[in-house]
Amino acid sequence: MGSTTIHNTFVLERYYPKSPEVVFAAFSDLGKRRRWYAEGAGHDVEEFESDFRVGGADRLIYRFKDGTPFPGVVVLNKGFFLDIIPDRRVVTASTMTLGDRRISATLVTVELVPAADGTTLVCTHQGAYFEGADGPEIREMGWRKLFDRLVSVLN
Repeated sequence: MGSTTIHNTFVLERYYPKSPEVVFAAFSDLGKRRRWYAEGAGHDVEEFESDFRVGGADRLIYRFKDGTPFPGVVVLNKGFFLDIIPDRRVVTASTMTLGDRRISATLVTVELVPAADGTTLVCTHQGAYFEGADGPEIREMGWRKLFDRLVSVLN
């Protein structure tokens, strides 16, 4: 029997006209991070905790709203911060559960590279997607939307 796990890596780059310190604050400040990373029109956040330090836990629970593909279903994203270099890098490892089924495990590295009058964010997302998972294409689209939303907290 063949493996039903799909492995995938994608890399996203985004330029923000703000310093690496300002972009890093969107990750390290709990309130800012909740606004761009946790909140969304299609779901209600039930729990968001983030102990932003190496070894610290990161936990997000949300429930899909009516009118979404999974109304009433709970998503749990649970992970840890593996590496943090202020204003330069954040590395996380996490699992995602949809309802009562674990659907993926990921390693995400975000690097902040100084650029002319701003910062280039480079996100390398390495994922293992299990049975019933959304898959790499949908996950990449989700991260693109998150990085679009990150703009709203850069001040």
